[in-house]
Amino acid sequence: MKIFQTTLVCAFISLALFAFDANAVDADAAKALAKKSNCLRCHGIDKAKAGPAFNKVAEKYKAEANAEAKLINHLTSGEKAKFPDGHEEEHMILKTDDPAETKNLVDWILSL
Repeated sequence: MKIFQTTLVCAFISLALFAFDANAVDADAAKALAKKSNCLRCHGIDKAKAGPAFNKVAEKYKAEANAEAKLINHLTSGEKAKFPDGHEEEHMILKTDDPAETKNLVDWILSL
């Protein structure tokens, strides 16, 4: 019985570690995609530019259950972005076709 319990505990720990790694954000890859896609031209990480700082975006969406889906749509659809002076422009689309890279960037922003 002890062997079964020990095996079960080891399996649980392995699954927990795998789940943690699978959901981990690759901050370096996210920053690289943000740079490649010119996101940092309009957004700072913790400082507003023409657009809001990423940490303010995270703060705004933190309580929303569908925050990830909303941000992914915003970054991939070219929908209108509203500026403080009232004008609107099409938001630039990320320079990637890889949904995992897009998700990683959004998860990184939401983690700030």
